[in-house]
Amino acid sequence: MAEHRSMQRAALLDAARTLLSEGGTDALTFPALAERTGLARSSVYEYFRSRAAVVEELCEVDFPVWAAEVEAAMAAADGPAAQVEAYVRTQLDLVGDRRHRAVVAISASELDAGAREKIRAAHGALVSMIVDALTGLGHAEPRLAAMLVQGVVDAAVRRIELGAAEEPRVVAEAAVSMVLRGVRG
Repeated sequence: MAEHRSMQRAALLDAARTLLSEGGTDALTFPALAERTGLARSSVYEYFRSRAAVVEELCEVDFPVWAAEVEAAMAAADGPAAQVEAYVRTQLDLVGDRRHRAVVAISASELDAGAREKIRAAHGALVSMIVDALTGLGHAEPRLAAMLVQGVVDAAVRRIELGAAEEPRVVAEAAVSMVLRGVRG
């Protein structure tokens, strides 16, 4: 029974990712989740009390996976500058990933305080990954610089997500160049 519930919950989360990545937050409804999973609408409420609860669980499940990919890329990089580059590139490479599109859709939505706090905490953990690299580059304010680097990444993500005139590769190169020149001073 517990395994069945776990599988149903995973199916609901997968359906939520698909709905968010295809149609944004407006597409994430309990009737749509029920339709995608073959469950009765009332059954969806047995797993999640609200849309915000779905979002919170997606954050709990997907952010750590995404962060682990960024962390692994940084660990494989040789030296602080290469780590900073890996931090930026890996996040921008993940833009096409369905988990990332869901996270972007979530971030743009109106969420309750609990869901917003989980997103803030996850982003904080991501930003803290780059502080050591910035310290290694001799940056006087590595925490501030890390937040600003993430701001460049976020702007590049939005540019790519919007389907801007530039190719994603061009946006990524510009972001990496801007960040590296900025953190080196």
